[in-house]
Amino acid sequence: MELALALKRPCVVINADSAQVYRDLKVLSARPSEAEMRGVEHRLFGEWDGAEPGSAADWAARAKREIEDAHLAGVLPILVGGTGLYIRTLLDGIAPVPPIDPVVRAAVRSLPVAEAYAALQAEDPRRAAELNPADTTRISRSLEVVRSTGRPLGFWQEQRVGGIADGIDLSPLILLPPREALYARCDARFARMLANGAIDEVEALLARGLSPALPVMRAIGVPQIAGCLRGEWPLEQALARGQQATRNYAKRQYTWFRRQPPGHWPRHESENYEIPVAFETLFAD
Repeated sequence: MELALALKRPCVVINADSAQVYRDLKVLSARPSEAEMRGVEHRLFGEWDGAEPGSAADWAARAKREIEDAHLAGVLPILVGGTGLYIRTLLDGIAPVPPIDPVVRAAVRSLPVAEAYAALQAEDPRRAAELNPADTTRISRSLEVVRSTGRPLGFWQEQRVGGIADGIDLSPLILLPPREALYARCDARFARMLANGAIDEVEALLARGLSPALPVMRAIGVPQIAGCLRGEWPLEQALARGQQATRNYAKRQYTWFRRQPPGHWPRHESENYEIPVAFETLFAD
């Protein structure tokens, strides 16, 4: 928002956060309110229904159209959000993985995560070494790919297609605030969410009877609050669990954005930064 307002030219903010795409997660994703948007057009916030298992490819296709529309209208698109996979898919393209055999998929996803990880260590050790042993989603995806296609996910990722990086002028900025301050903000934010409607939000999701495997049901805060609503633990424990899950995710994001994007992308490692300085090339007419 600071950048959009400081530029003093038509801008559109495009969401690149995998939780903020869901309309069911207004509170738990910290989706910006109308007041916070301050009159600047926002796109791809709350666009997906929770029953839709949105993917990085789905988002990238929509983001491409929004960016193209902005360029045609003479509007500057500003991409914001912390889902590295989304950004990488948009810029570098998507791996052309063939359709997964439904039988293979069902078998893999029925495995306990520890068993699936052990299988991945045997069948795709390189990929297994890159993953957290508790990362159910990525472990299942990697295992089903190697079993269904006969080739590891890394093989397909090296053949990415459809990225837009070569066709745009990009001015990136990675924000890496001090970890202690970041974790403190995570804790405070989750407490505010509980006080400002997150419980009602999860209650409404549970009432829909959605599959627990859907991304919206696995979003940070949903399982922790759902357990409280089911009487499995008290609200105080839901708070502590949600805060811990948020910090864990922030840590993974921090590590990813330090290591994965190109080395020439500027990285800002303090709490405060000057927009005009960080984006001086955009301000120059």
